[in-house]
Amino acid sequence: MRTHQLVLAHVEAELAEGRLTLGGRLPGERALAEQLGISRPSVREAIRALEVLGVVRTATGSGPEAGAVIVADPAAGLGLALRLHVATSGVAVGDVVQLRLLLESWAVREAARHPDDAVLAHAAVLLDRMDAEPDSDRFLDLDGEFHAGLVSLAGNVLITAVMTSMRGAVRSYVGLGARRPDWSATAARLRAEHRRIYDAVREGRADDAEREVRAHITGYYRDSGIG
Repeated sequence: MRTHQLVLAHVEAELAEGRLTLGGRLPGERALAEQLGISRPSVREAIRALEVLGVVRTATGSGPEAGAVIVADPAAGLGLALRLHVATSGVAVGDVVQLRLLLESWAVREAARHPDDAVLAHAAVLLDRMDAEPDSDRFLDLDGEFHAGLVSLAGNVLITAVMTSMRGAVRSYVGLGARRPDWSATAARLRAEHRRIYDAVREGRADDAEREVRAHITGYYRDSGIG
């Protein structure tokens, strides 16, 4: 085991045993290095890895906010890993689409069963902004926020984290489709599909919500010519 991995294993064990908890602080670099019998640079490397993974947040200095604090941001590490693997062709775009299809179709069914007025109100604002947005990049940013909001209604923290982590990879392949010359027609179709998904969720029609989101995801992937 590489030396920095000793720190990762130690932090995992401390979390599992409850000796470290959300909002708690890791011991300082010197204390960890002495406790584990490794160098401070190895501890520093491990803390950087934990920050990338979304397990700690670090702040420099000597005040009360300094050091590494335990946080819970599972989407951070998942998102970075997924984007890099898609970029290196280690994960095919079609696999990303299939995973999105499985998770999001389930999530909107659950969302239809647990509507939330505040989330739906924000989703409605996003739909109105998409209606008035001619720029494809800004449109797609609003599109991603709309989908993320509906998924959050399902109430499953892990699925929300996975879907959030996928946003970068999804945005990449969706952006390729937006470069096609028929984008205006595509955007008009997406607006109509979004409205149907939204209405099904708001009205509690779980079967319709699932069917609409499946058609929405598969249709764009098929028609964008990136498969």
